[in-house]
Amino acid sequence: MGKKTPYISIVIPVYGCARALPELYERLVKTLTPITENFEIVMVNDQSPDNAWEIIKKLSERDPRVKGINFSRNFGQHRAITAGLDYAQGEWVVVMDCDLQDQPEEITKLYNTAMEGYDVVFGRRVKRRDSFFKKWASKLYYAIYMYFSGMYFDSSVANFSIISKKVVKAHRQLREQNRSYSVFSNWLGFKRKDIDIEHAPRAHGKSSYSLRKLINLAIDGIVAHSNKPLRLSINFGFTLAILSFLYAIWLIIRYFVYGVPVAGWTSVMVSIYFIGGMLFANMGILGLYIGKIFNETKNRPLYVVDETTFEDEKE
Repeated sequence: MGKKTPYISIVIPVYGCARALPELYERLVKTLTPITENFEIVMVNDQSPDNAWEIIKKLSERDPRVKGINFSRNFGQHRAITAGLDYAQGEWVVVMDCDLQDQPEEITKLYNTAMEGYDVVFGRRVKRRDSFFKKWASKLYYAIYMYFSGMYFDSSVANFSIISKKVVKAHRQLREQNRSYSVFSNWLGFKRKDIDIEHAPRAHGKSSYSLRKLINLAIDGIVAHSNKPLRLSINFGFTLAILSFLYAIWLIIRYFVYGVPVAGWTSVMVSIYFIGGMLFANMGILGLYIGKIFNETKNRPLYVVDETTFEDEKE
């Protein structure tokens, strides 16, 4: 008799919350068992600086339904999610964080909603249990991202979700270097619903997303999914050229009609520095796009697995 395929897979990127893993496991088992005992918990250790991998291995020894994947180095949360989706075998796959802010008990709500005929169900945090800075930084990130990408995103919706197997298969086809699980899920276009869930305070560790990282993440996402900065650069260039042409005509009229001499060195230098600065800024924007193209052409793997707690059939 062949190996039984899991009905539900739980994909968890792990970083900086090793102490939460045993409780997370216990609560997941308690929540999932009434739905099905045929589940798997895929924990992807993104080279967490604590002893997360040792805990994952102990959980796997205790319960073979816990499958651990250990990265060779830190590749980032969204690549860890990608690895989890690549290895997950369930008919339904839940993606959640490891810090217990995504409460395992809310999976039942996500699953029941999916059973109503949805392929993608995301949890909307009714009341975010985060610091004021993190909530403000998150809103700023989504505001910048929405403006440049032209797509709408709710800042109260993160990665906590359940998706069907066909959505997972579609995710696996998206192999670009700049990755965002929520953006990809939205772009794929399957039948989706967002539902209200309870969000818990962070019990262990602290978020690795500083304002600087969020800004860099927004820039990467904008460059990867939108050419609006290039269009704005072109529009600004044409606008500046038209204004300069009109100003030149005005100076000529003043000189020949009214005999007013053209101002000298100061105005010229200010104009040169202004145009020069804008040219460098536009070259920088163009350079970002060229750099991203260069990264894509390398065709490097999205992540490198050091070891697993199970037999890796992909080897």
